[in-house]
Amino acid sequence: MTLETARSLASTGVLRVNALHSAAHAAGWPEAGVVDRSLASAFAAVERDVGGSGTTVPGRPKFTLLDWYFRPAAVAGMTDPFFLETLTASDLLPFERPFVVAHEWSHLAGFADEGEANFIGWLTCLRGDVPAQYSGWLSFYTELAGSLPRPDRVNIAAGLAPGPREDLRAMTERLARNVNPKVSAAGWRVYDRYLKANRIEAGAASYAQVVRLALGTELGRRAAAK
Repeated sequence: MTLETARSLASTGVLRVNALHSAAHAAGWPEAGVVDRSLASAFAAVERDVGGSGTTVPGRPKFTLLDWYFRPAAVAGMTDPFFLETLTASDLLPFERPFVVAHEWSHLAGFADEGEANFIGWLTCLRGDVPAQYSGWLSFYTELAGSLPRPDRVNIAAGLAPGPREDLRAMTERLARNVNPKVSAAGWRVYDRYLKANRIEAGAASYAQVVRLALGTELGRRAAAK
């Protein structure tokens, strides 16, 4: 795991989103609230790859009365710890949903660490159809870019084609419209303490561990090479 390999993987992410954008948008994404069978099949395969049973029942993505909190707090999704439901924010863009849903399914399978859930969500999307692959690479690219020094980030982002660049801009604008910085900061502080109390030592920072898993595991390297 080196800066050079991180740069290389980020460059691969740019190539992937550029190549997938047109076909993904042409095919479209399932409506909100529908279990994508292709994504569910991919999730079962990835769950087996990481040592699980592959029998976790994917939850149907649902909107929630907590949406009034999700949007200003910058929460994209949540797994209900009591009823094991997959809850998503109502303002997610269609190309964001597959990755968010796959991430939440990872929690249903027992992976509490947010970095691991991000990793499994990414692997799941890459096993899915073209729209899911685009969602996975686009979301993963944002994590990769955030792990790089600014000069590298700017240099690699320059390779983005207009389509993916516009989608990333739309994601940023969605957050800018709805997020309340005070609500978001307070919510993430509470969640950070919750994760640490439940033996996730990195707390909320564990989300970014997906980059280390992608660079440092055979599963990650194989997925990025396809």
